[in-house]
Amino acid sequence: MTRFALVALPLLAAFALPITHAAEPTGLPPVRKLTPEQSERAAANYQKYCVLCHGADRQGHVNDHAPSLRSKSLFESGIPHAVLRPIQYGRQGTAMGGYLDEAGGPMTLDETWDLTFWLFEQSGVERAALTTEPVHGDVARGGELYQKECAACHGSNGEGISAPALGNPSALAHNSDEFIRYAIQNGRDGTPMQPFKDKLSADDINSLTAFLRSRAGGWKATETVLQPLPTPDKFVLNPAGKDPSFTLKDNLYVSAADLAAALTAKQRIVLLDTRVTSVWQTAHIEGSFPLPYYSDFDTVTAALPKDVMIVAYCSCPRAAAEYVTSKLRERGYNKSAVLYEGIYGWMNLGYPVVRGAVVDKGL
Repeated sequence: MTRFALVALPLLAAFALPITHAAEPTGLPPVRKLTPEQSERAAANYQKYCVLCHGADRQGHVNDHAPSLRSKSLFESGIPHAVLRPIQYGRQGTAMGGYLDEAGGPMTLDETWDLTFWLFEQSGVERAALTTEPVHGDVARGGELYQKECAACHGSNGEGISAPALGNPSALAHNSDEFIRYAIQNGRDGTPMQPFKDKLSADDINSLTAFLRSRAGGWKATETVLQPLPTPDKFVLNPAGKDPSFTLKDNLYVSAADLAAALTAKQRIVLLDTRVTSVWQTAHIEGSFPLPYYSDFDTVTAALPKDVMIVAYCSCPRAAAEYVTSKLRERGYNKSAVLYEGIYGWMNLGYPVVRGAVVDKGL
């Protein structure tokens, strides 16, 4: 959806035909068969990094409306790049961070490719023969259709409510027009996303696709300048300060207001960012220490004090922070809490974050 027309074009005959399957669609790298060792590593990485939000059975929507990773229509149309790129670089403005080491994440390039093809193997489908050609349609008509058919789940501005954010700049950058049209036509089996091929005409589907592509206008490709991660001697904020006296809801949750007050008063605290480190690089609460939910906690706790109040936060808004806190409490860290609102709630309430430096890539 990088290009669009302002008027509807006559329907091409090919649009009315079922999309056929091919082993090697033109212009795409071949589907690679993983070795047993690669499959084992990919499965382990899925369990380590993905289960928390996408589910042990890849069912999706366990936390933060993370999409199903066993949808056949997704893997028919999305291998490799529409699945690979979100794994590598995340989804800007959502809880999905980038897992590629070059983006500040924990996985190598080979590991992200292996995980992509492992997910494809698990889906048991063949790739659809899609092209990277633009889909033309009537953008104004597409906007009307979007508000009528899509906004209730995806948000009136594409921000995502109970379904993925369709106005997300990184999604629009990585996904081709035909990938998005395929999703509209065929839905996402096993999810609330219904197929529209029997409800909307081919012209209307093209217009809806063109409208979504038009929402990418004006964004700039940027790259985060990675900063060195803090060392364990930086765990404790304000080491000479007083201890906070939080009243925890359900013996677990601290409010953003109470945390903000403690930080303003320079009270002694450990603040843990439990998201993938790439999103800590992008924006984090000042003074927070990156401790992703997939960390080796036995190693970490060798340097983490037990006599200081620990507050963990994430963006989903609590799942990763709750997971980390449970692991810490199993190890005797009873002075621990979870930021109830998460970092997005924190920002929406007007509390500050430190943003990583970015450079314009000129694209």
